[in-house]
Amino acid sequence: MARKLAVIGSGLMGSGIAQVSAQAGWDVVLRDVTDEALRRGTDAIRASYDKFVGKGTMEAHDADAALARITATTDLDAVADADLVIEAVFEKLEIKHEIFRALDALVRPDAVLASNTSAIPITKIAAATERPERVVGVHFFSPVPMMRLVELVRGYKTSDETLATAREFAESVGKTCIVVNRDVAGFVTTRLISALVVEATKLYESGVASAEDIDLACKLGFGHAMGPLATADLTGVDILLHATSNIYTESQDEKFAPPELMRRMVDAGDIGRKSGQGFYTY
Repeated sequence: MARKLAVIGSGLMGSGIAQVSAQAGWDVVLRDVTDEALRRGTDAIRASYDKFVGKGTMEAHDADAALARITATTDLDAVADADLVIEAVFEKLEIKHEIFRALDALVRPDAVLASNTSAIPITKIAAATERPERVVGVHFFSPVPMMRLVELVRGYKTSDETLATAREFAESVGKTCIVVNRDVAGFVTTRLISALVVEATKLYESGVASAEDIDLACKLGFGHAMGPLATADLTGVDILLHATSNIYTESQDEKFAPPELMRRMVDAGDIGRKSGQGFYTY
């Protein structure tokens, strides 16, 4: 299998995917729409490598070699010869359709097109292409360098060959895969965490228990490494609100209806660790 990867989007997820792939020996094209976005993305990759080097878990020459395998560009044509393209942009179907239509016309016929979406059905994304059998979900988790899981998601027409290619890639960068055979909105992981976060938020919102005690109950009672409200802060309350809203819109299942508190927090800018305030203060 050739080892040329293109990543569309240099935000937290895109830069993380580029980082672990380059570290595993892949040649990576990291594409975004502005030089400033690319600078932030590559700076984040460099800083992460520096931390690993400082901790002694990565050699400095290996970090330098990995960085040299990443090419940052605003030119979409630069992804044309990639074997695998992973889209990692904002969770909005219209944006993804625009990207996948462009990629479909640009990349080789045998290239695999993947989305890092956490909630939007792959079948809907693949509908923007003439190759739905070559489209698959490759859902990484944040922070990408630390989280071992990748959720592989079949669209309605995703071929066995495409799924196998996605698995080979994910395993080559050190991840363990689960397979979602039917791409319901939210797949497996986002449905589970969304339902838990929604119920935890309702308990907190109605004064049943404090955020600390709700999270402690999940950690000590269920063996969770992190409670649902702390997870929301780490992931981003805004991101989970958007994902939960997508699932609710698709399923009309009331257990995914976002609580008013989550909407008010996002409106106020209290979106978790990245803003300094969420369910907790940082």
